[in-house]
Amino acid sequence: MATVLLIIHLFVTLALIGVVLLQRSEGGGLGVGSSQGMGGFMTGRGTANLLTRTTAVLGTVFFALSLTLAILGRGTAGPRSILDAPPAATAPALPATPAAPSVPTN
Repeated sequence: MATVLLIIHLFVTLALIGVVLLQRSEGGGLGVGSSQGMGGFMTGRGTANLLTRTTAVLGTVFFALSLTLAILGRGTAGPRSILDAPPAATAPALPATPAAPSVPTN
């Protein structure tokens, strides 16, 4: 269950990033928010309204999925933090190499 929700969460996150990048900022953004970028399909205002609504819906879904995953992950028996995890098997330490002899300079 948590794996399916995590995959959905990933797709919603990527969609949210894409929609935010498509929106027209004060500097012009990627330019998709204008009627020229959409090929005359929608007006600039219609595109902005569509992208704003899409951002709001995706943001709500993102927030709900985040809370759901946090609640589902609360009861797991694993470590609570990556700092609590046991260290991975490490290679044996190499012996220290001796320092090279110094050559006196005149």
